[in-house]
Amino acid sequence: MSRKVILYIAMSIDGYIAKDDDNIDFLSTVEWPDEDYGYAAFQKEVDTLIWGRKTYDKVLSFGIEFPHKDKRCIVLSNNLKGKDENVEFYGGNLNDLIAQLKSEEGKDIYCDGGGEVVFELLKHGLIDKMIISVIPHLVGKGVRLFKDGRPEQSVKLLKSITYPSGLVQLWYDRKNV
Repeated sequence: MSRKVILYIAMSIDGYIAKDDDNIDFLSTVEWPDEDYGYAAFQKEVDTLIWGRKTYDKVLSFGIEFPHKDKRCIVLSNNLKGKDENVEFYGGNLNDLIAQLKSEEGKDIYCDGGGEVVFELLKHGLIDKMIISVIPHLVGKGVRLFKDGRPEQSVKLLKSITYPSGLVQLWYDRKNV
């Protein structure tokens, strides 16, 4: 079975993944003891990550040990080349990268953003599944999850899960038209 590219991300009710200054503190409004919203189970299903450079920089800013040392991590960047202790940098054609990854043996491929990466993946029809956690918070302005200018696409709702914190998780598959 072919590997799938899965967007697993959180956004505010009004569609933002971060504030203008890349602040994501609104995500903490749904932090509950012993609740990870299926993240640990999801991590067992993937072995490769694709992130934008800003997302990678944000993770590094947390000052914690890199959380995905057990996975292949690819950071899309036009400026950075080669590898560091955590990731490999890629500045080539996104279609070629996804085709290469899907041709290899392995588990699914996890994309967590940011907005530019999601835009490019959607523009080329490369996201197979989306798991979007909607945070009960209105940000007002910032970095949108879905930027304007991408092609129209149909998706099929697989399931929705409502949590006591108010977070709603929506699972979608891309419809092949």
